Amino acid sequence: MHHKILAVLLDSGDTLVDEATEIREQTEIVLRADLIPGAAQLLRELKRRAYPLALVADGPAQTFRNILGQHALYDLFDTHAISEEVGVNKPHPAIYRAALDALGIAPAQYAQVLMVGNNLERDVQGANALGLLSVWIDWAPRRPKVPADPSQQPRYTIKTPLELLTLLDALER
Repeated sequence: MHHKILAVLLDSGDTLVDEATEIREQTEIVLRADLIPGAAQLLRELKRRAYPLALVADGPAQTFRNILGQHALYDLFDTHAISEEVGVNKPHPAIYRAALDALGIAPAQYAQVLMVGNNLERDVQGANALGLLSVWIDWAPRRPKVPADPSQQPRYTIKTPLELLTLLDALER
């Protein structure tokens, strides 16, 4: 199947996972959490449609293995670019490049890749800086809702995970 959109990169917290439900141990590692409604269905449908998927997230790697593993979603990702393992946090370009390189996506193709996240400063600004298609999920109340400057202006905005499928359908047309 040939797609115009070559891959979908996704953040975790307040993009797929409801941060308000996180249960932590005495360290910063999250043991478990609930998903945002529609997040599991979104990932399974993206996988069914054969989109390459990358998790691009800040935090301890074990957090994402715990939460996404709990919901049988961790292994749906083709690659994981996690700040603890890459050595930088978003919006640093190296964390995005780690995912893109693992997916075999060349810089000339970055404009055909979606980055979906909840944080204008980290997810959107980082995606925009590399020329990715930034998709801001405006779901949770925990982060600023207004871009601080033009570098944080999302290309697209969705309110729920499943709205990404409608956006993808439109982009593929």
